Amino acid sequence: MTGTNMIVQTRGLTKQYGKTIALDKVDLDIPRGSIYGLVGNNGAGKTTFLKILLGQVFATSGQFSLWEAQDEVSQRRNRRRCGAIIEAPGFYPHMTAAQNLEYYRIQRGIPGREKVAEKLEQVGLENVAHKKFKQMSLGMKQRLGLGLALLGEPEFLLLDEPINGLDPAGIIEIRNLLLRLNREKHITILISSHNLPELENMVTDYAFLSRGRVIRQIDAVSLHEQCGTYLEIRVTEPERYAALLERELHVTDYKVMPDGAIRVMQQTQSTAPYGKLAVEQGMDLLGLERREIQLEDYYMHLIGEQEGGEIR
Repeated sequence: MTGTNMIVQTRGLTKQYGKTIALDKVDLDIPRGSIYGLVGNNGAGKTTFLKILLGQVFATSGQFSLWEAQDEVSQRRNRRRCGAIIEAPGFYPHMTAAQNLEYYRIQRGIPGREKVAEKLEQVGLENVAHKKFKQMSLGMKQRLGLGLALLGEPEFLLLDEPINGLDPAGIIEIRNLLLRLNREKHITILISSHNLPELENMVTDYAFLSRGRVIRQIDAVSLHEQCGTYLEIRVTEPERYAALLERELHVTDYKVMPDGAIRVMQQTQSTAPYGKLAVEQGMDLLGLERREIQLEDYYMHLIGEQEGGEIR
């Protein structure tokens, strides 16, 4: 199950809490050097997946490798090469940024007092080293969390919603920092995030999860090709038109939206046959236009209507 270019590989990874299946036979491959986006609604299993990799919870069945290590002893050793923010770090509100990092440096047995200043500079907090945590902005707190994750000079960062709650300026700061860590320090990064448009600006590979299952694993280049355009068709009888699409034009990759619009995905040919089909069948053609598909649209198309609602 191992691949020398993969930091993580999972096969049939399953986690069950009582009758609830949090992860359902997950197969994933996370390439070395990637910025890997884990996408899914609340309850999709993203946080559970991260916790299993970090040894915070144990899988019910299946297996995974971490730098090719599959046994628990070797995985525990390799976890020293990881840094993570899974839940909000327990920083002390009345201690400064520097004092908080120094506390954790000592607690974790990380040598070198200079590490604290190095990490504060790396995450852009060198000018607020003596600012108390309770006085810091949310963006500063997020960056301090990253500084903590970086204390041990990790090769692999696991981040659960690292830009959640940030304003646009804070999102840009974190994004640029992660890109710099990936490009300059060659750190592989696994990000769980609901901010899909922002993921497009940095992620190299994606896994889309729904109800504990991986429904698509795709690299950013291929995703960009598939997220080019789609054809939106509006007719007076959408359900009958959809059936005719399959029978007459042999189109199977489409979706009837709640408002009656029909989206034909990965549409490359001329739009003329679609209009002609409606007219020949005695339907009024109310709309026929190409539109650009966004990442959120792509994800909602993948999960269909089984979950509905907004991306979380």
